[in-house]
Amino acid sequence: MGLRERKKLETRQAIHDAAMELFGERGFDEVSVVEIAARAKVSKMTVFNYFPTKEDIVLAPMEDDLGEIPALMSDRLPGESVAATARRQFLDALARHAPETGLCDRPEFLRLLNLMRRTPSLAARMLLFHVKAEGRLATALGEDERAPYAASMIYGLWRTLQTQNTTRIYLGQSAEQAYPAAVGAAEKGFAVLADGLGDYLA
Repeated sequence: MGLRERKKLETRQAIHDAAMELFGERGFDEVSVVEIAARAKVSKMTVFNYFPTKEDIVLAPMEDDLGEIPALMSDRLPGESVAATARRQFLDALARHAPETGLCDRPEFLRLLNLMRRTPSLAARMLLFHVKAEGRLATALGEDERAPYAASMIYGLWRTLQTQNTTRIYLGQSAEQAYPAAVGAAEKGFAVLADGLGDYLA
């Protein structure tokens, strides 16, 4: 990575960190973009150059993580069914306590969870993102007419497991404490998915 690209990433992170600090102190709706810019030591225009809306400042990192879900299908092994690929990838991400599984107890993830629970506009934005991500997954599965239905089943299961895991974390369990139950739930869910999709290869 060149110096210019690294500097852009540092600025983007500085804006995000400054915003999250202010949102944690006073709440999302009570903080202006001008205040975020001042805390990050950049101009208001610079904030908008990196994040088109205030919601983007909060959700862009999470959307980056969730945006990886459709790309998982590109890692299919020869002859591996779609359900088997989804199971393998989810369990791997679960073992890493990746944010996209919901089984993450890093401080920044906890702050994000708390903020989203208190801010309806952020929750609504995430619903729109999930719709788009499911569509991208369907596209990744190819032109088979069954792809939209398979994508709905896979993404729906992923979201269900993610919600269960974030609930475990929100109620006070650490990622390590919640891991066995999360794996058990995932195995059950993917067994149901495998029954539904059969040997669908796409």
